Amino acid sequence: MKIGFIGAGKVGFSLGKYLKDNNTNLSGYYSKKWHSAKEAAIFTSSKPYDNLETLIKDSDTIFITTPDVEIEGVWNEIKEFNINNKLICHCSGSISSEIFSNITEYGAYGYSIHPILAISNKYSSYKDFSNTFITIEGDKKHQDYLKNLFMSLGNSVEIISKENKILYHLSCVSVSNFVLGIINTGIEYLKKCNFSEEDTLKAIFPLIEFNIRNIKENGTINSLTGPVERGDLNTIKNHCEVLDKEDESLYRLLSKNLLQIAKVKNQNRDYTKIEEYLGD
Repeated sequence: MKIGFIGAGKVGFSLGKYLKDNNTNLSGYYSKKWHSAKEAAIFTSSKPYDNLETLIKDSDTIFITTPDVEIEGVWNEIKEFNINNKLICHCSGSISSEIFSNITEYGAYGYSIHPILAISNKYSSYKDFSNTFITIEGDKKHQDYLKNLFMSLGNSVEIISKENKILYHLSCVSVSNFVLGIINTGIEYLKKCNFSEEDTLKAIFPLIEFNIRNIKENGTINSLTGPVERGDLNTIKNHCEVLDKEDESLYRLLSKNLLQIAKVKNQNRDYTKIEEYLGD
């Protein structure tokens, strides 16, 4: 089976290189920009295409690796060609295979295949794919083939439903983008304490790494520490006193979330006063 890519950005580069390095056949790349298709093809030892129909003819499975807003437009183009028995896939975390409207009428099969990975560099992110969890959603007919493809490369794979795509993607955003925002907030607090930009990262990075390692080894509940977990209301009040209104609202919201975890961890500890202070 040969895999072709429409879109030659970070996702297309990375997934294509990962598959190629693991002896998966690639037909090549088509992109609106010829130089991008050529660059991706060189990087993956495949072929650049300047004609979309030719790429489709040469491919059994087609990955649309464009920005999410362009997926539907690409689908509307490729369904004008012969796609009978083709597997049409996109890599969006939040969009389901339903974006390939009426795909069964064309004899094709639609899938969303999403790597749980922050793909930041088109030349190096492929190196992280071997440890990446893959989710697959779409037509049942070829789910096992796609699942076995990635499992044979060493990836863990989960089949998810189209109904859960948004919630699933929200989970990924929560532990990736939202965490980055919280870390940046902590950095800004250190800057107000006259830490330099360089020293802020030097100071907090070991703490971040320890927490991530602890969560990996012990889970979230057993890894919880801090004033909420130990029932330290005075510290929580002192924190709130130095925050502006917006940051205090965020602090209270996050603390209430941690409080629910603390109650599970320490079922015999009384958190009533903290709960009253944080409010509804």
